[in-house]
Amino acid sequence: MSESTITVLLIEDDNHIRRFVHASVEGQAMRVLDADLGRRGLALAASARPDLVIVDLGLPDMDGADVIRQLREWSSIPVIVLSARTREDEKVAALDAGADDYLTKPFGVAELMARIRAQLRRHNRSAAGTSLMSKICFGDVAVDLEVRTVEREGKAVHLTPIEYRLLVSLIRHAGRVLTHRQLLQEVWGPARTDSAHYLRIYMGHLRQKLERDPAQPEHIITETGVGYRLVGVQ
Repeated sequence: MSESTITVLLIEDDNHIRRFVHASVEGQAMRVLDADLGRRGLALAASARPDLVIVDLGLPDMDGADVIRQLREWSSIPVIVLSARTREDEKVAALDAGADDYLTKPFGVAELMARIRAQLRRHNRSAAGTSLMSKICFGDVAVDLEVRTVEREGKAVHLTPIEYRLLVSLIRHAGRVLTHRQLLQEVWGPARTDSAHYLRIYMGHLRQKLERDPAQPEHIITETGVGYRLVGVQ
């Protein structure tokens, strides 16, 4: 096996889903490690140091969110949640615990692999110190973080200080779902983590200024009831 092979740790107690995901990911030339319990998965994560973790929330021995919290005490590797839980508060709890993405069962192979590739790209950029490169592009928008300029189709775009901080936060975590609470804390500070209406207002301003069609955004994507993510960053 090549030293560059990606290793994925799958923590899932449902045998059918575990076999399905294992075969799907392995079919993309990735190595897959399996665990059917949270504690076993944490032990494997510590010993094998995988490149990405996929975890179910409803594990027999512990909640998947607790697995993520314990993993985040020592690792920043990407974590994708697979779960049949569809309640928004449960998704938010998993993301606030440190998950990078959330996929609801049932799901398709193509979507799963796209999420895996996106998280690996984001993590690789961060590990290489390029997650905050001086120049970032998405669609027809160009952002120069060094000189703090934003252009769309080659024309300067004026952002307020809050709009700019919000955009930088999205860029810093490009491809990752950021909950309302996470964005509010980064942009406004801990005193405003319950003021989601501020976030909606300023996200609307950003879309008006940066999206081709603000009503159908291509890059600043809403995760309904959960938060936002920035996609298409180059």
